[in-house]
Amino acid sequence: MNGPFAFTLGLGDDALIAAQRLAEWTTHAPEMEEDIALANIALDQLGAARLLLSYAAELEGAGRDEDALAYLRDDREFRNCLLVEQPNGDFAVTMAKLLVLSAYQLPLYTALAGCADERLAAIGAKTRKESAYHLDHAALWVRRLGDGTDEAHRRMQAGIDQVWPYAHELFAAQPGAPVDPATLRGDFDSTVAAVLAEATLTLPESGWVPAGGRDGVHTEHLSFLLAEMQVLHRAHPGARW
Repeated sequence: MNGPFAFTLGLGDDALIAAQRLAEWTTHAPEMEEDIALANIALDQLGAARLLLSYAAELEGAGRDEDALAYLRDDREFRNCLLVEQPNGDFAVTMAKLLVLSAYQLPLYTALAGCADERLAAIGAKTRKESAYHLDHAALWVRRLGDGTDEAHRRMQAGIDQVWPYAHELFAAQPGAPVDPATLRGDFDSTVAAVLAEATLTLPESGWVPAGGRDGVHTEHLSFLLAEMQVLHRAHPGARW
C-alpha cells in the first residue's frame, strides 16, 4: 500500500496512537501542571489524527470515515510507526519518546504546509504550531532531567537509549508520498543532538533498527492498546449519543 492514502493513514495513525499513550498519564504525571500539559498534548495529537484520518478516508473512497478507521481496524491494518505504540515506561521514557516524535513531526508538518496537496498543506500549517510546543515541552524536561541529579540523569539517558532505535523507521522511504521523510533527517538529527548536548546526555550509537509499522507489522503492545481504545465502539456499534 503506497501513495497519498498510505502516507496520510500512517500519519493519522501515528497521531492517534500517540494521543492514546499520552492520555494514559492523566492523573499519573509527576506534577499537577504536567498532568494538564500532557493531556493537552494528547488532545493536540488527537485533533491531528481526526484531520488526517478524515482525509485518508476520503482518499480511500471505500465509504469509511474517521471513526471506522480508528475503531474498526485490527492491529495489522494500522500503519503507525513502532515508536508511538511502545509503553510509556517511566516519565523519562515518555519524554524521550515525545522528543523524538515532535522533532520528527515539526519538520514533517512544516514541509507538508508547502506541499501541492491543499488538504495536507492546510493540516500541516495547523499542526506544525502545535508540534513546536510539543518539542519545546519535551526538550525542557529532557534538559531538566539530564542535567539534574545523578538518578535523574541515569533515567533520562536510559530513556533515550531505549527509544532511539525506533527513530530510524520514521525516515524510511514512502513511495508516492508528497514529502520524502528522508529529507527531514538532517533537521531531526541537529535538533535532537542540540537538546542532548545541553542535557549532558549521549546520543546512542546506531545498532538494532526495528521496523515494520508502516507495513502493519507491530509489537504486541499495539494489540493491547487497541483492545482498550476500541472496546466501547465495538461493544455498541453504531450507537449515538
